[in-house]
Amino acid sequence: MSFRKERQLALASPDHIGEDMADLIDLYMKVLNRGMHGLCFSPYEEGQNPGDQLNEDSIRRRMEIIKPYTKSVRTFSCTEGNELIARIAKEYGLQTMVGAWLGDDLEKNQEELDGLYKLAADGMVDVAAVGNEVLYRKELNEEQLLGYLNQAKANISNAPVGYVDAYYEFVDHPRVTETCDVILANCYPFWEGCPIEYSLIYMKEMYHKAAWAGQGKRVIITETGWPDQGTGIGGSIPTKRNAMRYFINAQNWSAEEGIEMYYFSSFDESWKVGAEGDVGAYWGIWDKNGVMKFDK
Repeated sequence: MSFRKERQLALASPDHIGEDMADLIDLYMKVLNRGMHGLCFSPYEEGQNPGDQLNEDSIRRRMEIIKPYTKSVRTFSCTEGNELIARIAKEYGLQTMVGAWLGDDLEKNQEELDGLYKLAADGMVDVAAVGNEVLYRKELNEEQLLGYLNQAKANISNAPVGYVDAYYEFVDHPRVTETCDVILANCYPFWEGCPIEYSLIYMKEMYHKAAWAGQGKRVIITETGWPDQGTGIGGSIPTKRNAMRYFINAQNWSAEEGIEMYYFSSFDESWKVGAEGDVGAYWGIWDKNGVMKFDK
């Protein structure tokens, strides 16, 4: 397949690529096999939910699957076995963005932060992510979040410290943006009803808004992706074709422009149906059983 045909295929309307499905899958696999900067790690197997204790064997099984395709993994918690993910990733030679999950349980928040500090002290953390969308969920206010960020910066000296949220929150909360060493922005055209034809352009706009807010600080896209099943939102339609096309375009842009990006997600997780509707369970490159979804 020529480079021109690859570009045309990746940018084509879904209505125009039905006859080229085999070519689309071939291109998708070429991009996937080339490798990506980062991948969000999905730790919960079928029947598990956040709060369940994770075990080392299941983490290793999933790490073995993803390690040929990514340079770095992102984790979301430092308790209940999630702290093992960064240690195992390092064994496999991967970089890590390690997250401390914050919410409205202040005691639990401190446990998460203490776990993050331990991992950082042991050299397991390349980027420290203090909280994920806690402002968006309104579980903490800005003053509380700033307190946690400053505490983390005082306790972590060997990795940049940042906060993860939707790209526009860094525009809306300049004090948080100023406190962060690095801007960690979630960019989801899908959740804002963007049609697949314009999704790459829209994601670039999201990224540049976060970069503008950061005023020269390093910006990492901490989540982006497209589901392949479920109920759509506005012009965002979850299909296998659209999921592959979004992945291709996002990864090509990331590689061409040197954008640090963590793709969401590694594996489908059924528990997310309740939190995000039926579409929540179908964001993975691999299905809930660890089988690659788009290679045939």
